[in-house]
Amino acid sequence: MIDVEDLIALVTAYNPKSDTAKIREAYAFGFKMHDGQVRHSGEPYFTHPVAVAALLTEQRLDDATIITALLHDTVEDTRASYTDVEARFGKDVAELVDGVTKLTNLQLSSSETKQAENFRKLLIAMSKDLRVILVKLADRLHNMRTIKYQRPEKQVQKARETMDIYAPLAGRMGMQWMREELEDLAFRVLNPEGRSSIIRRFITLQRETGDVIHKITHDIRLELDKVGIEADVFGRAKKPYSIWRKMQEKGLGFSRLADIYGFRVITNDVQDCYRVLGAIHQRWKAVPGRFKDYISQPKSNGYRSIHTTVSGRDGKQVEVQIRTRQMHEVAESGVAAHWSYRDGVRAENPFAVDPAEWISNLSERFNESDTVDFLEHMKLEMYSDQVFCFTPKGDVVKLPKGATPLDYAYGIHTRIGDSCVGAKIDGVRVPLWTRLKNGQSVEIITAEGQRPQATWLDIVVTGRAKSAIRRSLREENRERYIKLGGELARVAFEHVGKRSTPKALKTAAKQLGLQDHKELLARLGSAELTARDVVSTLYPELATREGEEVEQGRAVLGLAPDQTPTRGTCCQPVPGERIVGITYRGQGVVVHAIDCPTLVDLEDQPDRWIDLHWHSGLHPAAYTVTLEMTISNDAGVLGRICTLIGEQKANISDLHFVDRKPDYYRLEIDVDLRDVENLHMVMTALEADNDVAEVKRLRRADRSAARPLERVAQRMAAYE
Repeated sequence: MIDVEDLIALVTAYNPKSDTAKIREAYAFGFKMHDGQVRHSGEPYFTHPVAVAALLTEQRLDDATIITALLHDTVEDTRASYTDVEARFGKDVAELVDGVTKLTNLQLSSSETKQAENFRKLLIAMSKDLRVILVKLADRLHNMRTIKYQRPEKQVQKARETMDIYAPLAGRMGMQWMREELEDLAFRVLNPEGRSSIIRRFITLQRETGDVIHKITHDIRLELDKVGIEADVFGRAKKPYSIWRKMQEKGLGFSRLADIYGFRVITNDVQDCYRVLGAIHQRWKAVPGRFKDYISQPKSNGYRSIHTTVSGRDGKQVEVQIRTRQMHEVAESGVAAHWSYRDGVRAENPFAVDPAEWISNLSERFNESDTVDFLEHMKLEMYSDQVFCFTPKGDVVKLPKGATPLDYAYGIHTRIGDSCVGAKIDGVRVPLWTRLKNGQSVEIITAEGQRPQATWLDIVVTGRAKSAIRRSLREENRERYIKLGGELARVAFEHVGKRSTPKALKTAAKQLGLQDHKELLARLGSAELTARDVVSTLYPELATREGEEVEQGRAVLGLAPDQTPTRGTCCQPVPGERIVGITYRGQGVVVHAIDCPTLVDLEDQPDRWIDLHWHSGLHPAAYTVTLEMTISNDAGVLGRICTLIGEQKANISDLHFVDRKPDYYRLEIDVDLRDVENLHMVMTALEADNDVAEVKRLRRADRSAARPLERVAQRMAAYE
């Protein structure tokens, strides 16, 4: 763990006027609050906040942000309160810590509707102070770097959330280095074989061609020396995920993929950027269609650079990015450059974007969207690369890559998009599905009485256009959709023995984040919602059809809508067992089996107990149970054991040997099961094998602390 003096040295290196006493106080306070807590790796928990703070020093952020990083988990995970933090460190830090806590509690990987609402909350938190999201991104980066210590299913959940939300958000904020690392760390979890194959091919390529990066960097430096330009030249191989994504998008194999290497030229001024571009294009052939000038047309997050792809040494295509040192600072830090310090004062960078203006630009297009449209819009906006087009008057319109004239029309005004009947690009009439390119001039042709068509949804790519088209289509066919939706709801509710009353529909609409029950029926009639979605919102225990697997998110019944269950690692309960929920601050509800010894220590805290039960439907084989086995040390025994488990439709997720002797092995196997019956079948099959001396279910609770459970049983009887 980084000690306090090393951390202060990192801060004072760029901010000699830092309030080091306050940082020391925050370090001591955080250390005290987290004392006794450990991470999944076994390290003291406080190593995490310190690592997050160290990551933020790399972006030369202010004292308040560094202190927030040290304290960002205290309010959520310790006895410290908002009032405690405010009294010691001031209102600014307290509000930042509170903002990070609220972001941590958002379930961004939950159902689509709830996820959209949480996206809105995320945006609101960002709009109050963007430093909140900077701390959260650093928090997620460190957690992803140490994710191997999490349970496999937790690793997948966090990696998917990182890939879908946090990585593109970092990119949208201009922090490209963080986006690339987050993507690659998530890729390592989600597709380890794919990542390994890319790395193996890189090693083979380097063995065959030598150090291409060093050679091309040397070639570029020689060309710059010829024309007397002072600049720094850096080269690197692109990240495995970046290469994998290009392979998937273009349908190409690794050997046919171009520009797997990237080079940066950092100059002293803007004039030198264009001189460098001329020198490179004189020496190597430029690849058509692969040139972008983000200096003359910067991105909304302040990013400025010239991008060009050329056929370099041995015909290999390489991408070269050219920018000044100040532009490079913004390219590395993005919106965070606004808070960067140098020599104790806020660094004056003319290219850094005002965070308030950036947030305003990001959120202004979302105000008209409803929850689901908002979610789609947000993701499209975060992932988009940009295309710059011109109006007939010469104004610039920024659109995501792949945008069409319809996106352009809706980007100007919803009324123009709704009444669009045609478009001209550079004076030539083109179909509405034409993909726009940089530098084109676009003119929209409109007509009174024109209304959006359903087919337009397949043409547009921006969330704003999709939202406006759907809204117009709903309004046009609203009465017909409401009538049809009412009939669909009636049939669906009768199917589960319930009545589709106005009150029931109003309650479902509220749960789904819709305006009223008529809006719910309209979406039901237009097939934007399914009848099963509506029924499951009110009656989750009745919504699973026969033969259909119960989603893990709906497996436990008896929770409040805002409560999220987590299986207790101590007892590993599985469907079919009697269970109880225990509330934990910052962890939601932990589900325990009724005979878990841990419960004895909680019997004097009845307000934390929740009576729960499993969904009665068919569960997926996703509930891990650890089995401890003693087997003969003979050839083929372990293979036969694995086969027996597989025959019972169970999956082995982990296996390790606890003890090895000449005549036997003792091992622990993590088996993914459907329910308690599946567990019984697996254990019976194993016990019947002649080479299995013993098999038992292993529970992690401390057996020495276990006491009689009669009082626990009595307490559960009171719930029944």
